[in-house]
Amino acid sequence: MEQKMFCYQCQETAGCAGCTQVGVCGKKPDVAAMQDLLVYVTKGLSAVTTQLRAEGKEVSPQINHRVTLNLFITITNANFDKEAIVLAIKETLAETQILRNQLENPSALPTAAHWFTEDEASFEAKALEVGVLSTKDEDIRSLRELITYGLKGLSAYSKHANALLQDNTEVDAFLQRALAATLDDSLAVNDLIALTLETGKYGVDGMALLDQANTSTYGNPEITKVNLGVGTRPGILISGHDLRDMEMLLKQTEGTGVDVYTHSEMLPAHYYPAFKKYAHFVGNYGNAWWAQKEEFESFRGPILMTTNCIVPPKESYKDRLYTTGAAGFPGCKHIPGEIGEQKDFSALVEHAKRCAPPIELEQGEIIGGFAHNQVLALADQIVEAVKSGAIKKFVVMAGCDGRAKSRNYYTDFAAALPKDAVILTAGCAKYKYNKLNLGDIGGIPRVLDAGQCNDSYSLAVIALKLKEVFGLEDINDLPIAYNIAWYEQKAVIVLLALLYLGVKNIHLGPTLPAFLSPNVAKVLVENFGIAGIGTVEDDIKLFFGKEDQKIDPNMLIGDLLKQHPNAASILMQRGMHCLGCPSAQAESLAEACLVHGLAVEDIIDQLNQEIPS
Repeated sequence: MEQKMFCYQCQETAGCAGCTQVGVCGKKPDVAAMQDLLVYVTKGLSAVTTQLRAEGKEVSPQINHRVTLNLFITITNANFDKEAIVLAIKETLAETQILRNQLENPSALPTAAHWFTEDEASFEAKALEVGVLSTKDEDIRSLRELITYGLKGLSAYSKHANALLQDNTEVDAFLQRALAATLDDSLAVNDLIALTLETGKYGVDGMALLDQANTSTYGNPEITKVNLGVGTRPGILISGHDLRDMEMLLKQTEGTGVDVYTHSEMLPAHYYPAFKKYAHFVGNYGNAWWAQKEEFESFRGPILMTTNCIVPPKESYKDRLYTTGAAGFPGCKHIPGEIGEQKDFSALVEHAKRCAPPIELEQGEIIGGFAHNQVLALADQIVEAVKSGAIKKFVVMAGCDGRAKSRNYYTDFAAALPKDAVILTAGCAKYKYNKLNLGDIGGIPRVLDAGQCNDSYSLAVIALKLKEVFGLEDINDLPIAYNIAWYEQKAVIVLLALLYLGVKNIHLGPTLPAFLSPNVAKVLVENFGIAGIGTVEDDIKLFFGKEDQKIDPNMLIGDLLKQHPNAASILMQRGMHCLGCPSAQAESLAEACLVHGLAVEDIIDQLNQEIPS
């Protein structure tokens, strides 16, 4: 099979898994191969646990945690340590054998559940057999990968909730059942599409679980101004997403003379009431994950990576980079600690005491803490602003940041937004615009930061609450547009969760996910209105066209569907079934009617009569 120049680990066009060169994420082919094999044996374990449940037998929390940890290890930029991944493979194989022996009829299991070896030398050969490209049918492969990436994102939510001693056995059972289903060759495209949407359903459940775990432990996030400057004492920089690690680090550094700073996705830790009591919790240092090489060098103290996203470190600070949990990098010290165990961060504290204070990168403050509880507390104020016309539209600009210049689109788009538009965000995409001076609308900041990518649940809750407040039947009737920055696996589960909730016309950029086959992309376009991005100027016109713009023969199909999503069903009833095709969307309404032998005046009359004003 011809290899595609596309990295299935970091989802960028440049290779690693399934190809022969180091990918954008920095993983070497042998490490990517071990990740492929870890996913494969985890699917085998999941097939066993799924059959155990079908036979009425229980699956222990430890096995559930093993599956989520394995998937988390394979998330973009989380673990580069081949030895750690190989150890996870060996442990998974051993656990699979033990559990398989408890089954009444193991013969029905897929090959992955039976494969076992103690010969580590054979791992790489097996990895080549079971990698992403081993599925030959392009559409089946595309859907299997879409599901698997979604499950990796779901595993991240579960893992963080598990760290706070909270589990959802239904989510665990589904995650394992869906993983096992990606091995089932009897499942056709329609079966996998249904499973994809079901993954979105459990994505919402997983997000709710984590939200409950975080808020019940640390309180509801509240509006907070976060310091961007530095103090005069040595510091420890903590990055990633794990709030339990954050808590342990703050407790163990209290009274030591060492300050703690957040980086990238750990910024929202400042919004939680439980962490505000620590006087040595100074502020946030730096920006999104991809800028860490320069920023980590300037920090001068030790850095703790609790999850993704690691950029292969420079030798100049590699000895200061520590990992824990699912994260790992060869040559960097790893802090052990299982779920429920107390981790020992004393090595970081002693290391910090030998270091100079961080070099200041910037000064000032940024504001955040607009998770669903806080936004709903402002609901009356927000609703009044919408009713009065002070706020015309919300734009969800969640997702992931990245180093590619094409991602500057999001900075330019945010700056170009009309002054009556408000951004709802979560994830590291906010670093493209959260330091712009966008001002406020009647005291409501124009950038409402709900938190980490893990907190995207808040954006869904806010949308559903606004739908209720405004008495709308359809969530798509809200004055909300979706322009989401695409990068890694957590973005997949957020997308699938939104689709499950019925949200349509989501725009993804800078490009649509490269692992989607043309046919699968077509399904998403035709059924959900998924689209890419264009130029900032064109997209501003698309999202903020005049609300009273009348439908006329020269209106492009793409613009018509964006401004009036309900038009799709009307046009399809009249025989226009190619609305998802990019070329069709570039046609005018008059041209489309001509092709289908329809009178454009009749179509316009029907649209104006049946589309709500």
